[in-house]
Amino acid sequence: MNVRDKVVVVTGGASGIGAALCRRFAAEGARGIVVSDLNEIGARVVANEIGGLAVGTDVSVEVDIQRLVRVTEERFGSVDLFCSNAGIAFAGDLDTPDSEWKRIWDVNLMSHIFAARAVVPGMMARGGGYLLQTASAAGLLSQIGSAPYAVSKHAAVAFAEWLAITYGERGIGVSCLCPQGVVTPMLTDDPRGFAAFLLTDALTPEAVADAVITGLAERRFLILPHPRVHEYLQHKVADHDRWIRAMQRLQAKVSTEHPG
Repeated sequence: MNVRDKVVVVTGGASGIGAALCRRFAAEGARGIVVSDLNEIGARVVANEIGGLAVGTDVSVEVDIQRLVRVTEERFGSVDLFCSNAGIAFAGDLDTPDSEWKRIWDVNLMSHIFAARAVVPGMMARGGGYLLQTASAAGLLSQIGSAPYAVSKHAAVAFAEWLAITYGERGIGVSCLCPQGVVTPMLTDDPRGFAAFLLTDALTPEAVADAVITGLAERRFLILPHPRVHEYLQHKVADHDRWIRAMQRLQAKVSTEHPG
C-alpha cells in the first residue's frame, strides 16, 4: 500500500496517533484524507491543516461509521485505506461495571467490525483495498492494571487476524498496528494512571506514523513500532508459564513504583 493519490479515512484523527497518521498521509501525497473523531472541533483543526475533510463520528455507533464512509465517497470517491484507529483506555478489574466493559468493547472492538462491514464489500467489488486496525501491544501481551483494555485489544487483534485470513487472498490488505507506550493524551493526561510505567520508553506519534508507512509499504500484518514487543511475544509463545511469572513480577514492581 502506497498512499500517494489514495483516499484515506482515519478515525480518532483529532489527536495522538490518528493526527500523526493524517499529517504523514498528507505528506505522502494522499489524494483525499478524512479526519474522523468524536471531537469534531479537533478533527477540523487537523483537517484544515492538511487540506482534508473533518467528520464528527462516534465509532461505537454503526450508523455513524456508515455515514462516515458515505460522506467520504461523496467528497473523494471510494475508500482505498480505512484506518480504524480510535480507541479508549481506563483502569479496570473484576469490579469494573458492565456498562464500562460495554463502552470499551464498543469502541475498541466493535468499531473495527463496523468499519469492515462498511468498506469491505466495496473494496471486494473494486478488486482491492486496505484496512489498518490500531490495536495495542496489550492485544498481543496484556495490560497491567486494566482487564477491559487488555481483553478488548486482544479481541481487536483477533478480528484483524480473521480479516487477513479471510480476505487476504481476495485483494484486501490488512495490517494491525500494535504500539506500546506512545506520547498521546491517553497516556500523558493521566501520568499516575495504570499505564504510567510505559511513559519511560514511549514513542512519539510521529515515530508510530513512520512505522505505519513502512509497514503498509511492506504489506506487513503486524506493525510493531517498539521492536521489543516482538521479543516479548516470542518469549510468551516459547514458554507461556515463564512469561506469566515475568508479568506477575512486573505487576508487583509497577504496583510499588506507581501506586496511583
